[in-house]
Amino acid sequence: MDDGGAMGSLIPPTLVQPLTWTIVALALAGVIVRPGRWPEWIWAVAGAVALVAGGLLPAPRAWAGVRRGTDVYLFLAGMMLLAEVARQEGVFDWFAAHATRAARGSATRLFDLVYLLGVLTTVFLSNDATAVVLTPAVAAMARTARARAPLPHLLACAFVANAASFLLPISNPANLVVYGGRPPALGAWLAQYGVAAVAAILVTWAGLRGLERRALRLGLRSAEVPPLRLGRGGRWAALGIGLAAAGLLTCSALGQRLGPPSLALGAAVALGCALRARRSPWGLVRRVSWGVLPLVGGLFVLVTALEHTGAIAALAALLRAVPAAGAGAGMAVLCNLANNLPVGLIGGAAVQGAGTDLSGAVLVGIDLGPNLSVTGSLATLLWLAALRREGIAVSAGAFLRRGAVLMPVALAAALAGLLL
Repeated sequence: MDDGGAMGSLIPPTLVQPLTWTIVALALAGVIVRPGRWPEWIWAVAGAVALVAGGLLPAPRAWAGVRRGTDVYLFLAGMMLLAEVARQEGVFDWFAAHATRAARGSATRLFDLVYLLGVLTTVFLSNDATAVVLTPAVAAMARTARARAPLPHLLACAFVANAASFLLPISNPANLVVYGGRPPALGAWLAQYGVAAVAAILVTWAGLRGLERRALRLGLRSAEVPPLRLGRGGRWAALGIGLAAAGLLTCSALGQRLGPPSLALGAAVALGCALRARRSPWGLVRRVSWGVLPLVGGLFVLVTALEHTGAIAALAALLRAVPAAGAGAGMAVLCNLANNLPVGLIGGAAVQGAGTDLSGAVLVGIDLGPNLSVTGSLATLLWLAALRREGIAVSAGAFLRRGAVLMPVALAAALAGLLL
């Protein structure tokens, strides 16, 4: 345990570790449960402040922890701007409408198209965009088509958001977290994760399709869906998002950090669309869920506190003693107890200290494990929030019944894919 500065406080050294762990645990519980429906970031920040104010974590160490997340904050800000542009200009509504017309009255075909659209959204815009932007579009699509059982299409958005989230470095903020903001270059990434990601995507699709086959056979009440025209603003937004994704992939291929270009490209697309429409960009900026940034900052401080007490070093020692598959499975379970962002921070720090190459299995567990329960990832929590805004309720039990079947099989397939 690092007593450095111990903390010059009145707290006996024997109480530092248990008090730190208690505050971290309470803060993470607040993030997941949201007592009083307070935003997640309040609990993470409150935990960080309590650690510093109580003398359990020196302020310089806490600030160093915040700075460690700079690349992640920039990446998140850029992707959130791109997602909000897509939502504001109706890009995903247009895609969803065309998918509904292409389904020609078949709920099964519509499910396949929604899943494919979810793969593309997750891969190029991140899993959070799938949860926040695609889910409302699919809910509206299901209403328009008068789907007798809309739940399978909505579940597709949630499960694909995690299953497809490690095909590219930009597909999930947790990917940057695990690698400390510097993931491998695109070629090395695809060589390591390509087969595993494709296996996770296909196994999750086949499994969910099989579980929902009875509901999908109910079909759609309306085979004729009126066409939805994508306006000039939507076309410009789609072009800008495509160029931004290409730019980020180029940066990844060159082994560059993804945070600064993500923010620059997201801001450029948002500003360009606002100027083209002759409106202020501040309306769009205000609609972005900026609370995710202090949430991640607070989580970085909580993980720094765990490092300060030696908990991360103990986890690193444990990782050295287990096989890669065991590390991946362990991280997958932990995500559902404490959410994948804090677990990603903890796992990434532990892998860096383990002195062994377990990053692949750990990342797969952290990205795919959240498909077990609704508490597993920020994307799934955002998906639930999006459904609540649409007046749709999905119980934790209903999700768990499907996740308990889908996640272990997909995880096993993905971990096997790592060996190839």
